[in-house]
Amino acid sequence: MRFPVDALLFDSDDTLVSMRPVARGVWTRWAESYGMTLDEVMTRVPVHGRPASAIIADLLPAGQVAEAVRRLEDAEVADALTGNVTPVPGAAGLTASLPAHRWAVVTSGARRVAEARLGQLGMLPEVLVTVEDITHHKPHPEPFLLAAERLGVAPSRCAVVEDSPAGLAAGRAAGMTTIALTTTHAAEKLEADVTVEDLTALRAHVALDGRFEVEIACAAVRSGGRF
Repeated sequence: MRFPVDALLFDSDDTLVSMRPVARGVWTRWAESYGMTLDEVMTRVPVHGRPASAIIADLLPAGQVAEAVRRLEDAEVADALTGNVTPVPGAAGLTASLPAHRWAVVTSGARRVAEARLGQLGMLPEVLVTVEDITHHKPHPEPFLLAAERLGVAPSRCAVVEDSPAGLAAGRAAGMTTIALTTTHAAEKLEADVTVEDLTALRAHVALDGRFEVEIACAAVRSGGRF
């Protein structure tokens, strides 16, 4: 299965960077410092695919939010700089194969955290859209539209690679092709043009005539019908 695009736009956590064990440890320690357990946090508010600042704002009084966000980000950066991050299978090889102007990372996380994690793995792109760059978060299309603008690519010529329903909804709203990874959700929970297990299923190359193509291997879990 092949389709032509001009750019790939990746989420970061659990799309490029395997975050579930790491995030659980950092968030557990953070929650305990505020007298909560991680289970309490996850029961009280939705967490996946949301900016940390939004989660914390739902948990703590307004006057404590800024300091709590800073403390969490400090812990996340320190954790990344110890080397406690790993790539999603296939992520390092795929991103290394992409020309710099053909891909971006679009994350709901903070810039300094994303730079620490992606930098440790050698996957820091030239175009990185973070929570500081936008007004509206996923599932709003703004983050992906901004990435396309910074790459100089029409939204309809971009493919979004995401693991969360909110991120895929943002990609669809932006008028982009959507590729879902089942790294955090079952395939039936994800609405996308193509669903795959991880990035080992994707290949990208520039054809002899200059066209950029993405190829989905037979490991694709499900096609949403566009291709």
